[in-house]
Amino acid sequence: MMGEVYTNGKFSGSVDDARQFAQQVREERRKGVIPSNVNVHYSEKLDEVQIESGRGRARRPLIAVKDGRPMLTERHIKQLEKNEISWSDLVKQGIIEFLDAAEEENSFIAFFERDLTPEHTHLEISPLVMLGLATSLVPYGNFNQSTRLNAGSKNQKQALGFYAANYAVRMDMDVNILHTPQVPIVETIMNDISRYEKHPAGQNIIVAIMSYKGYNMEDAIILNQGSIDRGFGRSSYFRPSVAEELRYAGGLIDEISIPDKNVKGYKSEKDYKYLEEDGIIYPEAKFKEGDVVIGKTSPPRFLSSLDEYNLASSTRRESSVAAKHGEQGIVDFVLITESEEGNKLIQVRVRDERVPEIGDKFTSRHGQKGVVGLIVPQADMPFSASGIVPDLIFSPHGIPSRMTISHLIEMVAGKVGSLGGRKINGTTFDAEPEEKLRRELLELGFREDGFETMYNGQTGEIYRARIFIGNMYYLKLKHMVANKLHSRARGPIQLLTRQPTEGRAKEGGLRLGEMEKDTFVAHGASLLLKERFDSDKTTVLVCEGCGVIAIRDEFRKRSYCPICGDNAEISGIEVSYAFKLILDEFKSLGIYPKLMLESKY
Repeated sequence: MMGEVYTNGKFSGSVDDARQFAQQVREERRKGVIPSNVNVHYSEKLDEVQIESGRGRARRPLIAVKDGRPMLTERHIKQLEKNEISWSDLVKQGIIEFLDAAEEENSFIAFFERDLTPEHTHLEISPLVMLGLATSLVPYGNFNQSTRLNAGSKNQKQALGFYAANYAVRMDMDVNILHTPQVPIVETIMNDISRYEKHPAGQNIIVAIMSYKGYNMEDAIILNQGSIDRGFGRSSYFRPSVAEELRYAGGLIDEISIPDKNVKGYKSEKDYKYLEEDGIIYPEAKFKEGDVVIGKTSPPRFLSSLDEYNLASSTRRESSVAAKHGEQGIVDFVLITESEEGNKLIQVRVRDERVPEIGDKFTSRHGQKGVVGLIVPQADMPFSASGIVPDLIFSPHGIPSRMTISHLIEMVAGKVGSLGGRKINGTTFDAEPEEKLRRELLELGFREDGFETMYNGQTGEIYRARIFIGNMYYLKLKHMVANKLHSRARGPIQLLTRQPTEGRAKEGGLRLGEMEKDTFVAHGASLLLKERFDSDKTTVLVCEGCGVIAIRDEFRKRSYCPICGDNAEISGIEVSYAFKLILDEFKSLGIYPKLMLESKY
């Protein structure tokens, strides 16, 4: 039976020996006859060959192996070191091949050169290559559960650090700078390759794994107030406000200035108190929400044909940029420039110092994230026999179910590194072994398992259990309470549905959903429900004769029905405005919604 060949999913023909054909394609590719981005997969069950060269495949580089020996030799490595050849030359020569998921099914890949047998087809360049950049920064990653390794990768991307050296002259949206970022004690080779010391994103702190009065239940962590006072986890938050002098039809233009009192929508004098003569706030001004940052007036929105000739009569409107709901800070930098269209452009950057507080999010590099549950005065923190006070207390319950053993190894390794004054190599699959670290810790005069005798900071009593304590690289994440805290009584509503606006920035309402309703029902809190579900309560007039919504003429102080006329019986009923809206939608479709009224009593 002949084997079928498919190219990018389309049938291309048949061959006598499909397995041999697939092998031939691979050899031709290694010689450079076929482009290197072609992958071939032989399926034994179906006896068919799938050739793929489409875009968007994930492919990874491997060293080709022939008769149990890698094709990459010492000679190649020396040439690479002298820059005589490059990576692309190795790919052209077929020494390094890129495999996709399908071709990988036909391969037998060795982790290390020492594991090679004649059956092997490929050798890993380094086992670390299977990980991405952020994931390969996780130390001792091979001691972790895979899910947590992914979480650790994701968390590192959200950490605050030193994102760019020229941050002082940039106008970036919504960025954070950690004040005293440090380079980790326990690192991987990726820290050197990615030049991590140029943009570090965390701090080395002392972590004790124990419970403290239940304030670190469920992934919460406890911070030492003394550590915060000494600068742990402090950061600055920057965001810009922008205003542009736009040009309108008829030669009208926006004007950046302190708005005049007769301008439509003038706020109040104290809202404009920080503006200088040019209408722009001055640097280092301390402002709160509602204060105007850039004063601006615009021409009136709608001009009738008569008003165009009589511009004096039409008043300008207020269109200043003010600090949004819940925003406060200090003006950091004011930039006056031109936009692409040649209009005057003002950018004001605002900064706000953020000191760690309850609810801020911290994480280790192993996906062990938690929020601050309590900040304890230094005097009340537990301390070790040698007088060491932890900066952070981590709950022991985060370890068994998540199986992040690397979290524990990093604590021992960090302890060895800080006592020995050196960096520890924790590269995944190629790290300093745990036994070596334990021996070294013992030589340094500590228990080899990382446990220490600790004392209660409030009573001075010795803890009966030994506490696991060590050094660790901790990251502060960008999710801070100050950016998320939100509450509202009554406030702005949407024009169409008359329901509260959405989102924190727009001072929106807090939605009570279907399931939240059920919790109140279960508590028998019926009056609370009545209060909660009337955000768009409206009284509409209904004609009792025909059930159509009636009309109220405020000018003549009378109500009438559009169908039955003046002498109809009209009653006011309470409905949600959204319901009234859907009735109007029905009417526009030619459907007659009839409201049948019954007496309440």
